[in-house]
Parts: sequence; structure tokens; C-alpha cells
Amino acid sequence: MAGMLAYDWFYLPPVHPLAFPDSANLVDLLVYLAVAVLIGELAADATRRARVSEAARAQIAEEQAALRRLATRVAQGAPAQELLAAVAEEAGTLLAVDATRINRYENADEIVNVTDWSKPGYDSAPFDRARLEGRSVSADVLRTGRVARIDNYEEVEGRLAFARGVQIKSVVGAPILVEGGLWGVMVAWSAREALPADAEARLTDFTELVATAISNTEARREVERLVEEQAALRRVATLVARGVSPSEVFEAVAGEIGGLLRVAVTNMARYEPDGTATAVGNWCADGSRVPAGTRATPDSASVSGLVFSSGLAARMDNYDDASGDVAAWVQALGIRSSVGAPIVVDGKLWGVMIASSDQDQPLPADTEARIAAFTDLVATAISNAEARTEMARLADEQAALRRVATLVARGVPPAEVFESVIREVGLLCGADLARLERYESDGTVTGVGVWSKDRAHQLALGTRLAIEGVSIAALVQETRRPMRVDSFVRASGPIAQEALELGIRSSVGCPIVVQGRLWGVIAASSKSETAFPPDTESQIGEFTELVATAISNTEAGVEVTRLADGQAALRRVATMVAQERPAEEVFAKVAEEVGRLLHVDATAMLRYEPDVTATFVAAWSDQGIRFRMGTGVSVEGQNITSRVLRTRRPARIDDFAAATGPSADLARAKGIRSSAGSPIVVKGAVWGLIIAMSLQPEPLPPETESRIGEFTELVATAISNLEARAELAASRVRIVEATDQTRRRFERDLHDGIQQRLVSLTFELRGVEAIAPPEHADLRAQLSQVSDGMTGVLDDLRELSRGIHPAILSEGGLGPALKALARRSAIPVELDVSVQQRLADRVEVAAYYVVSEALANAAKHAHASLAQVRVDAGNGILALRIRDDGVGGADPGRGSGLIGLADRVEALGGKIEIASPAGEGTSLEVELPVELA
Repeated sequence: MAGMLAYDWFYLPPVHPLAFPDSANLVDLLVYLAVAVLIGELAADATRRARVSEAARAQIAEEQAALRRLATRVAQGAPAQELLAAVAEEAGTLLAVDATRINRYENADEIVNVTDWSKPGYDSAPFDRARLEGRSVSADVLRTGRVARIDNYEEVEGRLAFARGVQIKSVVGAPILVEGGLWGVMVAWSAREALPADAEARLTDFTELVATAISNTEARREVERLVEEQAALRRVATLVARGVSPSEVFEAVAGEIGGLLRVAVTNMARYEPDGTATAVGNWCADGSRVPAGTRATPDSASVSGLVFSSGLAARMDNYDDASGDVAAWVQALGIRSSVGAPIVVDGKLWGVMIASSDQDQPLPADTEARIAAFTDLVATAISNAEARTEMARLADEQAALRRVATLVARGVPPAEVFESVIREVGLLCGADLARLERYESDGTVTGVGVWSKDRAHQLALGTRLAIEGVSIAALVQETRRPMRVDSFVRASGPIAQEALELGIRSSVGCPIVVQGRLWGVIAASSKSETAFPPDTESQIGEFTELVATAISNTEAGVEVTRLADGQAALRRVATMVAQERPAEEVFAKVAEEVGRLLHVDATAMLRYEPDVTATFVAAWSDQGIRFRMGTGVSVEGQNITSRVLRTRRPARIDDFAAATGPSADLARAKGIRSSAGSPIVVKGAVWGLIIAMSLQPEPLPPETESRIGEFTELVATAISNLEARAELAASRVRIVEATDQTRRRFERDLHDGIQQRLVSLTFELRGVEAIAPPEHADLRAQLSQVSDGMTGVLDDLRELSRGIHPAILSEGGLGPALKALARRSAIPVELDVSVQQRLADRVEVAAYYVVSEALANAAKHAHASLAQVRVDAGNGILALRIRDDGVGGADPGRGSGLIGLADRVEALGGKIEIASPAGEGTSLEVELPVELA
């Protein structure tokens, strides 16, 4: 360049003279020279740059070639371990370092050696796992998430354990980010020289490829895992859809989870109501098995306990603090960590699915989610199985209920219904024994229906046990609600003792409520350690309603029959009362009707006397119990007769051990065990009582008093009527007697007074007539006429006197009086009197006036030509039969004298029957009670 400038200056026109340049030319020359030098430097620099660029291009080409080779292997789907080893080698070769390593972060303080590379002859001290302690590139990258470098590593204190014997000068690390998360670190180091400044950047190119490879590998693994998982789920779902048994599904799920997660043991457990967990399915990699049904108690030091308490998935990465049953089990199997997911069926925690590993490292973080996919299927299988079981159970239950309902509708006897119900309950509940018991009024229960799975150990029907201590019967009676007893150990009472003797471990019972009252209880008992399912009470409850209906129907039928029988008995007694039958006959009938109606062994009716005694007026028994009528018993002490008299209310004695007094002594002597009585109240006063008595040890039914009361009211009415009739009859008798006495007195007054004076006057007139002078013929005729008139008056008065009360009746009796009456009759009379002895005045008078009135009517009204009179006495009855051949048609209702006859007859307690058909004459038949004079 300088020669060209000189040539141009001196030889190309305009040329310059060859001489030492002046200052101006010198400056120009120097400028030219500087420019020439500058251009030369520029050219040299460009040459150097070209060389460097060429070297860089060669390095980039090598790096790109390496990356392409690695990318090709990534695209070809090379195994992850092989690909990562190739990356480490390519990076080490390209960076010209002594060693490279790829580490994966575990947790927050640990790295795992995935792969490494080193120059031949260089010991890079490989390791599997190391804790991040002290200063290291891996720790810096984990802490910052960015590249890191240490150029004086030999001066670093607290090296990682594996690096303490390794010669390292300079080390760099770059983070491996997979899907936005820090997956690991790639480390490169030099033993003697510091690494280039661009080592981190160049290393980063490889970490990106590692991240891609890892992502692809994990994606492929995830796809493979999903494929395997879906296949496993399909296999399990197929079993579920086929409706195989739950146990088969459980075993299949345990095996599928074990194979997918590549764990040592899987176990499925069901939580029990008693707080334990039962193994229902398991799988072991070594082929061993945990027996189904094995029970353990979950606690806070176990996965099953954590899931049970929280209802959520749980894990244990070590069992250092485990104790009890779980610790012994996991130690026996060599388990190091476990993950469990809950099995939730219909919103309730049913059980747990657990996967356990015998490796040192914990199970992956997604283990819970992967198990959960299967627990959903298990829940579906359980739901389906339970639904099928429930449907089958409901079908069986409905069939059983229909069978029982059919018996109820047919109205079969309660005993047959009880037997059917208790058998159905026992079979449906899976019980070993079942019993239907009726509550008794004495604090006991009676077995009215029994069933046992083991026919050799049947419970006795009719057994009676006291309600004491712990028992279903006692609890149900106390609460009137369904109850259960889970254990009879250390329980007291006869029922608990019987349960222990029979080997019963638990029982469930429901009340039988009939028309609002607690009637009895149905109890199902089991000898198994497994408690009855929670719905057992509702199952039994369905049958208690049917039993209650059957009892109600039966009781209604019995009540209807009882009412019908009672009404029939009351009608029979009422008929006797209406017929005015004798009191003793009514009383005897009442005693019999009460006894037969109440199905007791004996009855008695007693009348209270003023001397504080009670007299037997009627009694009945079909067991040979006899009481002497008319005898009295003192009303003293504590007994039925004294209580009724004192309280004026019904009373009962269920046990005569505490009863006192003569009445109680008499009952005990007759073997009476219990009795009930109701007062007979007449006009507000306690007249007497009716007592029902039993020889049986059971007390009389509670309604006995009220049922007796229905008869005591009727008896009171009968007594009132009888007393009223007796008073009326007595009053009528008194009236008749008073009338007769008045007649007799009037007849005596006539006979002894007026009649005697008239006789005297007649005699005096006859005397005057006799002494009258003959010449006074007119006077004598008048005196004779007056005497005849007096005689006629005397005869009329004598006849009147006989009509009032014939003297011959009082003097000669009924026979002569009737003969005299027949002689005086206006029509012929055929008289037949068979009475030889004198009767009471009122009877003879009544008979005389009946015949007198009948003959008068026959002559005056019937226009009869003949009358027949027959009088007989026998069997305490005076019978009069009077008949005429008149026109008939006599009607006592029209006010004839027959009404007075009927009153007189009935006043004496007699009967009169009148028959007077028109044109056929009239007949009277009279019966009077005979009373001797």
C-alpha cells in the first residue's frame, strides 16, 4: 500500500519532484502510512476473526451434530436410561471436561444419581443417592433454580460425601426443568482447570434436551401406565358388570393394583361397627396371602387408622413409630411404606385399599390417585352387590311378610301366626335363635313363639322368665323402642343367664305395640361374634306390625265374641228379670252366666246383712267348689267382701297369702288362688257383691271386674224390681185385706145391729097383729102388710150382708160358702169342690168372690143356661176353673167386674186367665198360692 502511494506521488502525473518533502507533504505521507497500517491491522483482525469464526462454526457444528444425534435417539424412543447416558457422554466430550452427571431431586434434601460419564482413567466416584449437605452445585441449583458454578471446589468445606475423595477443580451445574418443574440437575466438572465461561450455557443446551427426553419418556410411561391401568380397570369393571361375588372382585382389585404399582403387598379391609378392620382381599408379590377375615384394630400408627379417622387418603413413608397389631404385621412382611385410599359406598366410609412397598424410597406421589381409581370401582361393586343383596333380602322379606300377612288375613289362631313370624324373623336376620315374648302383668315374659337354627337346642314354648337384669325384654319394656345387647358377659338376671347357657353373644329386639299398649317383644339372637347389621331392627319391625295386627284382629274377634256372649248372657238374665222369676232363680242364673262367661272356676253372690256378715244367695262352679246357700260369713279382715263393702268399688286379690279374715280363710280352704269382685248397689246402698274365683296360679284378667260389673247392674235392677214388686204386692194385699176386714166389720155391724133391730121390730109387729081385735080387720091387714115388708127388708138386708161378706164363708169355709152361692145362683151350677181344709181368709175370700162374680156375669151378661165350677188344691196352688155356655165376648178391658177379680188375684200373687170368644161362652182359670189357715 505504501509503494502504491509513492508510485502515485512521484511517477503518475502530476508527478512531484524527488526531494525531501516539505512539511505539508510530510504530513500527507504520514497520513497515508497510518492509513496503510490501520488497514493492515484491520485485515489481520479480520483474518483472526475468520479463523475464530471457523472454529466456532466447527464447535457449533459438533455441538449441533451431538444434539442431533441425541434428538434422533429421543425421536426414536430410545430407553430413558440409555438416552440420558448418551447425553452425559456427549456433553462431557463436547465440553472437554473430566466428568458429567445427571441427578434427580428427591424431596427437598436428597439427590438420586440417574447416570454419569467420565474420561477414561478418571474416577468420578459414582453413587446412588446422597443427601444435600454443605456447599454443592446441586444444592445451589435446587435453591435458586438457575445455573451455578464453583471454580475453586478444592477449597470448599463440607463437600458432599461422595465427592470428598474426588479431585475436582471447577464444576458447573444447570437445572433440568420438566414441564415447568425442577426435575434435577446436570453437572460437569474439571479436575485441574477452570471451566470456560460459557460452560453453563453450553450445558444448558443439553439440559433442555434431557428435559425433552424425560418429558417424552415420562409421557410414554404415562401412556403405557394409563393403558395398563385402563386395561386393569376394564378387567375389574367386567367382573363388576358380570355381578360376581364381592370377594372375587376384592381379590381381583388387590392383584391389579399390586401389579400396576409394582408394590410388595396390597390389602383391602372393611371397617366394622366395633372399630376393627377385616381383611377382605389381598395380594402379595411373593405369592403369600393374608387370610381373608383377619381382623386388626386400626390406630393412628397405621394407614388404615389414619383413613378411618379422617375419611381421606393417607400415607406412611416409614413405620418407625408403628406399634401393636399393625407393627407386627408390617414387620413380618418387611413393609417400609404404605399408601391407602378410602372406599366410600353411598356416602359412607366402607373400608380402605392399601398398597405397601418393601423398598427404601417412598411410594410415588400419585399413588393415592391411582388407587382411588380402583376404589371407585370397588365401591360400585359393593353398591351393586349390596343392591342385589338388598333386593334379594327385600324380596325374601316381602315374601315372608306376604306369607305371614296371608295367615293374618285368614284369621288363623295367634299361636300359628306367632310360630310363622318367629321362624321368618330368624331366617331373615340370620339369627341362631329367635323368640316372641308376651309381657305379663306380674313382671314376667312368656315365650309364645320360639325358633332355633339348631333343632337339637329348641327353646321351650311357654317358658316364663322374670324381667330382671340385662335383657332385650327389659330394655324394650323400659324404652318402648327397638334395642340391642351386644354382649351378655357379666350380665345378670334369668334371661341373661339363659343366653349365656345357650352361647348367645348378642341380641336385637323390637316392641310389639297393640292399640297403643306394649304387648310383647320379638328378639333375634346370635352366637356369632359379628354383630347384627344396623338395619336388623327395621327388619324385625316389619313383622311386629303384622303381629300387632294379628293380635288386634284376634283380640277384636275375641272381643266381639266376648261381647256377643256377654250380651247373650245379659239378655238371658234380663229375660228372667222381665219375667219376674223368683229372686233365687235369677241369682243362680247370674252366678252361672258370670262363671261361664269369664271362664273362671267358681262364682258366688253374697248379700250384706245388718250384722256385718255376708250371706251366700247363689253360687256356681264347674270344679266341684260348693258353698252352702243361706250361710253367712263375717265381713272382717282384708279380703274381697270387706274391701267392696268399705270402698263401694270393685276389688281383687291376686294372691291370698296376705289376705285375712274368715272370707279369706274360706277361699284358701277351697283352693282359691285369685278372685275379683264387684259391688251390687241397690238404691244407692251396697246390697251385696258378685265374686269370680280362680284355682289357677295366674291372676284373673284385668277386665274381670268391669265384666262382672255388667251383671251387678242387672242384678241390682232385678233386686230393685223384685223389691218394688214385693212392696206393691204387699201393698195390694194390705188393701185387699183392709177391704175384706171392712166388709166383715160392715157385715157384722149389719148382722148385729140393724138386722137384729129389724128382726125385733118384725116380731113386735107380728105380736101387735096377733092381739089386734078381729073387728079391726083393716088394721090387722095393714099390720100384716108392714110385717111382710119388714121381712122382705130383712131378707134384702141379709142378702146384702152376704154380698159384702158371707158369714157362712167365715164360719164354714170355702166349700159350704160356694155350695150356698150355687144354690142362690140364678142359673143352674155344676159345682165340684175338692178342698177339704180351711185356707187363709184372704185366699178363701178371693176364691169366693171370683166364683160369685163369674156366676153373676154368666147370669146377667152372658145369658147362660148353665155354669160349671171346679175347685182343686194341690202343689201349693188353689185352682179355680169356671165355665158358662153364654154368649161370650167378655172383655176385661171395658171395665167389667173382671178387672177387680184380676186385681184381687194378682194382689195375692196369683194368676188369672180369661177366655171369652164370641158365641162360645166364657171360661176363667185362676191360680192362687195356697196358704193354710
